[in-house]
Amino acid sequence: MRKFLSLPQEKQNRIVTAAMTLFGEVGYKKAYISEIASMAGISKALIFHYFSSKMGLYSYLVYYTGKIVMTEAQENRETLNKDFFDRVSITVAFRLAMKKRYPAMSIFMESVYKEDDPEVVPDVERLLAIATDMHSKVELAVGEESLFKSGVNPQSVVSLLEKYADGVVYNWNDSESIEDTMKEVNACLGMLRRSL
Repeated sequence: MRKFLSLPQEKQNRIVTAAMTLFGEVGYKKAYISEIASMAGISKALIFHYFSSKMGLYSYLVYYTGKIVMTEAQENRETLNKDFFDRVSITVAFRLAMKKRYPAMSIFMESVYKEDDPEVVPDVERLLAIATDMHSKVELAVGEESLFKSGVNPQSVVSLLEKYADGVVYNWNDSESIEDTMKEVNACLGMLRRSL
């Protein structure tokens, strides 16, 4: 791993982007190191030199993704001090910014939810634990059930908004403005805040 980390950043980025893109598009089992190497513009032997195995490369990507997500999330800690609907908005904006800044990582993370190869399940579970921790920060805080009208099931609202947020992020593409998308998201959240 040290050899990989001593490479120029541009070369590291090419390798990481190629690997995330291919693993994200076809999954662990169908991703071939030779194809990743070709996409990155290096030899297959160098991938094995840096990571020892396909599993070593995948494990590194999980570690790398988790580290970036946690670092970025720490920089957006104001999420914890807002009310529920504001936390949903901030979380969607955060996820869109991550998708714009790290497009290959988004492809990789979306695939992780579907990955079931036994060789990588422990790594996948570690990354999903980080994602679950981030989702829990959006959950209702004690006493926030009072934000909703009588007869509204708060947990159903949370579930609905998680699915809505996932859909917005999944369907967003780089040709769209994050600001315009967030105006639409905030208008929807405002309507729900008033209605529920």
